[in-house]
Formats: sequence, structure tokens, C-alpha cells
Amino acid sequence: MQRFSSLDNGNWSLVTGPAYVSAERSGKLKQVEADLWEGLRGCRCCPRRCGANRLAGEAGVCRSTARLKVHGAAPHFGEEKPLVGSGGSGTVFFSNCNLLCCFCQNWQIIHRGDGRFVSHEELADMMLELQHHGCHNINLVSPTHVAPHIVKALRSAIARGLMIPLVYNTGGYDSLEVVRMLDGIIDIYLPDFKYMDGDIAARYSNGASDYPEVAEAVIKEMHRQVGVLQTDALGIAQRGLIIRHLVMPENMAGTDRFVRWVAEELGLDTFVNIMAQYHPAHHAFDFPELSRCATRAEWLQAMTWARDAGLRNLVLSR
Repeated sequence: MQRFSSLDNGNWSLVTGPAYVSAERSGKLKQVEADLWEGLRGCRCCPRRCGANRLAGEAGVCRSTARLKVHGAAPHFGEEKPLVGSGGSGTVFFSNCNLLCCFCQNWQIIHRGDGRFVSHEELADMMLELQHHGCHNINLVSPTHVAPHIVKALRSAIARGLMIPLVYNTGGYDSLEVVRMLDGIIDIYLPDFKYMDGDIAARYSNGASDYPEVAEAVIKEMHRQVGVLQTDALGIAQRGLIIRHLVMPENMAGTDRFVRWVAEELGLDTFVNIMAQYHPAHHAFDFPELSRCATRAEWLQAMTWARDAGLRNLVLSR
């Protein structure tokens, strides 16, 4: 497989294999694994920096200890078209989350923590099984709080022949320090940018008032690392950035400001998915303003804002 990789000077060169293969050969993955694992001692995996000693069995804000919990792994055909292709995106759903949005549509996995505890070898097996089934990538869903486990399992999977792109599918509330560590490891970043207003983020996402500033910084870093989405001859994503943005009732997500931010800070070629599927779930009915679906008119307005901002690569989920 051929793909594009960024060099330190910002130029592009054609290389063979996913980024993480070179990182393992150079010894970088081994060092990153050690550094991430140490970060669980007084947890700083995410911007909450809750300080829980997860290695000693304490649970962080994400309700996770150092044990790895996975809800499931399977080919997924509902992701963005460049990720799905004909073989699907190989999704691995991790239990729990650091953001804990009140309207979470996967609340059974995220809030209730449905899933089972697995070893790192079992996670590596899942990755390899997805590759065996013809998936185009390994799509790590809600990876922020389990980054050390992912790197550890990845190293085992590499030794046994993993060779498809790695997708980091995150809510956008990530540690900039951790994202920088992942430079040269992650092939495709798939972050949400949920809110442009800190008060709204705090209200709906468990007090995360710094969400807009955090998301801006980490998405800029992701873009610096992998650049504009690159696809192969069949249109399958190999490297790059796709940003997801969920349209919310009454424009509570600040979509008009979001699309202008993308255009001004990342460029008009940035791939963006303006998502229409908001519906009330979990504790959304506790907030009257969240207790209805986003309308088609609201989504069409959001798409108009995106086009007016000049964005050229608007992608949809399959």
C-alpha cells in the first residue's frame, strides 16, 4: 500500500505502509507507550487532568481504571464515505469516555460503561481480525482515555502484520500533550468539534468549559501532523483529517462560527462532515432546548453557512 507521509519540513513524500510501522521500527512506539503508561499514575490523559492513580485501581472522571474495556469491534458501513469504501471501517468501540455529553447517543457504552474487559493481546487480535475481513482501516472510537492501551496493543498487532491505516475517532476533548506524542503514529484523525461556546460546553458536557479552546488547539495539531485528507485511487482515505460537527437545535453548537474557523485556521480544502442526526438521548430531556431533533431546515442552513465560508470538501456519512 502506498500513502502520503509528512516530513519534518512540512513537505510530502510517498512512502510504503502506515505511519505506525515506521514508528515501531525507529523505537518511537516503545517510548510513547512508556510515557503514556506513566501518565496513568496521576492521570493526565485528557484536559481534565483528574490526577487519579489509575495504575492503582482508581477511576478517573472517565470512570476508567487501568483495565481496558471494549464494547465491541466490527466492520462499520455508516461512517464517512472515504473511510467505508467496499470493505467497511474497522471500528473498535471503547467503553467509557472523558467528555460525558448529556445527550450522548451511545450512552449505554459511554455513560453506563457497557462492554467487557480485555487484554492488550485481545485488542490486537480484534485489529487483525478486522484487517482479515477486508476493512480499510482500524477506527478507534472514543480512544482518548485509553491511548496507552491502544499503543501497547498496536505494537503487538504490528508484529503480527497489521498494515492498514489507524483512525483516531475522538470527541475533540484531548490532551495536546498526548496528541503531540501520537505524531507519526496516527494516520487519520477524526475529531468532533462540538461547541464554539464554553458555557454551552460546560452545560452539556460535564463542566468542560474549556472545550472550544482545547478543540481548536488539538485539531490544529492534528492538521499539522497529517494535513488535508489523502485518498488512494479508489477514494479510500489513507492519511489526513476529517472534522465532524453535529448540528444542534437553535444553533447551540455555533455552526456558523465553526465553519468560519475551519476556513480561516485550517483552509478551504479541509474535509468536514456537517452531521444531521442529532436527536434527544440519555439526559437530553432534562434540558428543554435539547428535547427535540435538529430539523432539516437547520441542517440545510448549516450547509449553506459551510458553503458561504468557502469550504470545498463537505463529506457525508454513508
